[in-house]
Amino acid sequence: MAVGIIVAAASATALAKFSAAAAMPSRRDKTPATLLSAPLELAGKWGRMLPQAAEQVIERARRACLDGIRLLSDRQPAKLRVDRHGTGQPAIWLHPDGSSMAWIIVDIGERDWSKLAYQFGHELGHVLANSWQADAKPAPPCQWLEEAMVEAFSLRGLGRLAKDWKQNPPFAGDNAFGDAIAEYRENIIKRYTALADSQGLTRDAATWFADHRSEIEIPGLNPFAQAMCLTILAEYEQVPDCIEALGALNRWPGRSGVPIAEYLRRWKKSCAELHASPHLPVRLQQLLRVSRERR
Repeated sequence: MAVGIIVAAASATALAKFSAAAAMPSRRDKTPATLLSAPLELAGKWGRMLPQAAEQVIERARRACLDGIRLLSDRQPAKLRVDRHGTGQPAIWLHPDGSSMAWIIVDIGERDWSKLAYQFGHELGHVLANSWQADAKPAPPCQWLEEAMVEAFSLRGLGRLAKDWKQNPPFAGDNAFGDAIAEYRENIIKRYTALADSQGLTRDAATWFADHRSEIEIPGLNPFAQAMCLTILAEYEQVPDCIEALGALNRWPGRSGVPIAEYLRRWKKSCAELHASPHLPVRLQQLLRVSRERR
């Protein structure tokens, strides 16, 4: 499961890395990098996988997730690093070196391209949501909602990647693997659908939230966040412009550590500051009915 943000205790400069900067065009102009155009590099141990092959999959996944989305955040990284670890959870490494690099950790098997795209997409969602700098430590009570949103972001990207791979695979003659990516995604959706049904989310989101709030607000991609991600995925598919609001997240003191009514209020204000669509926070406020909560 693609979850987690790790706060680094020290710089990890000892990690072996494979630079993919040569594959990216030189930025000699003064146009700042965006999350879609920022140079990418690989780090860690990729085993018998050719770094160039992993890089192609990651680039395809990045485009599948971000193409067509207005990237409005004023906190976008200048570089992306994708680091393969042999153990542990996928995560964002919150390295305290003051650099403008977003550092994504994945944990995949040899040539497990579906899992790579899925984990990368989830963590890329955290970067889009401004959760990549050293001060971005997650906190209750609203971290679960960011997890649900970036999980939905990853599932949306997987669907687009599956179609793209089927039509134009990164590896010659590998069109059929698009079906494998689609099946991988569908299995996750089936599991989350069963959770949403058993929890009562599909009947009434506000009652679901009120009845399970103490469990829902546990940080991480918990079973309730997994269920909610399908509701958010439906919003992404029905109102694609609403995804740009992720770039307005966490631009306020307290980040996810404020009560949900205040979290949504600050998010809408941040959307206004960046001229981003406020559809998503407005819709979540309607669904969960938290605008008048007393806390």
